[in-house]
Amino acid sequence: MAAKPAQAQDGGRARPSFAPDISISASLGANFGAHRFCVAPMLDVSDRHFRYFARQLTHAARLYTEMITTGALLHGPRERLLAFDDAEHPVALQLGGSEPDELARAARLGAAAGYDEINLNCGCPSPRVQRGAFGACLMREPALVAECVRAMRDAVSVPVTVKHRIGVDRVESYEFVRDFVGTVSEAGCEVFVVHARNAWLDGLSPKENRTVPPLRRDVVAQLAGDFPSLTFVTNGGLRTHEESLAQLARVHGVMIGREACENPWMLAEVDPLYFDRSAPCAAREEAIDAMRPYLRRQVEAGEPPRAIVRHMLGLFNGLPGARMWRRTLSDPAALDRHGADVLDYARAALSRAAARRDERDERTARSP
Repeated sequence: MAAKPAQAQDGGRARPSFAPDISISASLGANFGAHRFCVAPMLDVSDRHFRYFARQLTHAARLYTEMITTGALLHGPRERLLAFDDAEHPVALQLGGSEPDELARAARLGAAAGYDEINLNCGCPSPRVQRGAFGACLMREPALVAECVRAMRDAVSVPVTVKHRIGVDRVESYEFVRDFVGTVSEAGCEVFVVHARNAWLDGLSPKENRTVPPLRRDVVAQLAGDFPSLTFVTNGGLRTHEESLAQLARVHGVMIGREACENPWMLAEVDPLYFDRSAPCAAREEAIDAMRPYLRRQVEAGEPPRAIVRHMLGLFNGLPGARMWRRTLSDPAALDRHGADVLDYARAALSRAAARRDERDERTARSP
């Protein structure tokens, strides 16, 4: 993460000088706040253990599940797929599908399980999703997306939202995404999470689709201006709080993905910066303490320790000892030997590494 920004005084408490006045973003719409900061749905990342860990760092951010297809939910192990801890609220279920009836049934299951929002994926570019005729290719069929949204809204009382791209392949006209939003909003969708890149369905991997198509955040800002009654959240390429907060002068919210995964401690700054609330944890060690009982409960329930601690590998990124922390929590022998106590073992290894470093520094300082 970038160096801590210079602080300015605001009402007697320190706040980053780049943080905009909350009233600026509040003027963008009546729904301001609910989606002000979101943690993106990420395949093979945003499972319930990641979300629980994220919630120890931020109480206010909106969390999303990884995409769950209607087929998996309707015909697979639905209890396992929908499982989450009450501490995760507010949490949204993201669905992948293109059949209105199936999406309605899946949304009903999600709402019954207690999710606060149902989100339809219209942005994933993976070949597997394309073969299922959903994800980003749905943007070519806005009337179908509207039908899906209408069916889900008829089935549940929680908000139904859509996550999409600003275009498909090399179609870069603003009219394309404007008409998509206009059509889908007529079905009652009021919240649009917009990845500010096109989805190139041919020639790029899903990973490349997160970085290669050019970012055009002005498109999301233009949507917010053209549809003042709707809520727009910008997603894609946001890595720092400085650039994220700058976006809140133009849109209602931001969504961060990979940075929250690779550098999770950045989430500890979310509540003070975006919601004017105290942070749940003042130090990384407090986050470890918060996760310890959860890890023990999960291991006792049969979960392998790695399933939980893999999300904590980046907790000390950028600090001395980060490599030791990652190596310890990734060591199969250590995980097998220490089980639910592996966090304490890794913490002790971190302390020993720090002590050795201090000893080396002291010897260096004494040397002529």
